[in-house]
Amino acid sequence: MSDAAVPPRHSPAAHLDAHVHLWDVDEVPLPWFRAELGLARRVLAADLERADVTGTGAVAVQAANTLREFTWLEDEAATATRPMRLVGQYEPGPDGWAGVLQPRWRRLAGVRLAATSARSDLSDVPGVEPLAEGLAEHGLVLELLLRPDQLPAAAALVARHPELPTILCHVGLGFDEADTNWNRALADYASHPNAHAKVSGVIRHVGAGHTADERLRGIVAHARRCFGDHRLLFGSDWPMSARVAPHEVIVAVTARAWGEDAADADGFWGATARMLYGF
Repeated sequence: MSDAAVPPRHSPAAHLDAHVHLWDVDEVPLPWFRAELGLARRVLAADLERADVTGTGAVAVQAANTLREFTWLEDEAATATRPMRLVGQYEPGPDGWAGVLQPRWRRLAGVRLAATSARSDLSDVPGVEPLAEGLAEHGLVLELLLRPDQLPAAAALVARHPELPTILCHVGLGFDEADTNWNRALADYASHPNAHAKVSGVIRHVGAGHTADERLRGIVAHARRCFGDHRLLFGSDWPMSARVAPHEVIVAVTARAWGEDAADADGFWGATARMLYGF
C-alpha cells in the first residue's frame, strides 16, 4: 500500500474537529447574535485555522437556517486550506424534503435538525420523516440538536430509519446537568447502531493546568459506555467555546476527560468523522 493510501491517524495533536461554526453577521445577519454574547462579528475559515493550529480538517455547522447563509458558508468553506465539510440547518420549506436546502452542494455532508424549542416528542416539527428518508437516500447524515427530554423521541426516530447515520450534538446535554434521566435516555439512543454523538459544547470551565472537572469526566465516561469509542466524535464548538478557553485548551481538557488512552482514540479524534461526513 502506498503512503498516499494509508488512512491518516488521529490524536489530540492531529485531530479533525467535527463541530465548528463560521459567520459574518455584517454580511449575513444571524437572528440570535447579540453583542453581550461576547462573540466576534466575523469568524472565517482563516480564523479557524489560526485558532486550531493542529487541526487536520473540520465540519462547519450552519449557525442559523437560511439559504442565503448556507450559500455564504459554502463560499467561505472554499477558502479553507484544510478539508472542510458542511452541515446545513433544517428549515422547513415548500421545495422538497431538505426544506430550504438542496442536496447538490459539493461540501454538504448532512443536515442538522435544531429542535431545542420544539415539543419533547418533536411532533410540532414538520417534515421530519421525509427529511430522514431523503438524507438516507442521498448518503448524508442527520444531526440532532436537542434537549435531554427529547432524547426518547430521537431514539424512536433513529429506530425508524436504521439506514440513516445520526449524530447527536453536544451529547444531547450541552451545559445542562447530567442526571439519571439523561443517563438512561442517552443509553437508549445509543442502543441503535446508527446512532452517534459529538462530545462538544459541554465544557463550562477549565481548571488550573487544563484539568477536566468531575462533571466533564462523568459525561465523557458515560458517553463511552453508551456508544463505545468508535461512535463518538470530537467537536470543539468553536468559536462558542472560545468564551471558555482557547481551542488548544478545549482539545487538552477533552483529552484529559477521556483518559490515559486518549492518544490512541483514532476514531474519536477524526476517523469516525471522516467516514460519516465523507471526507
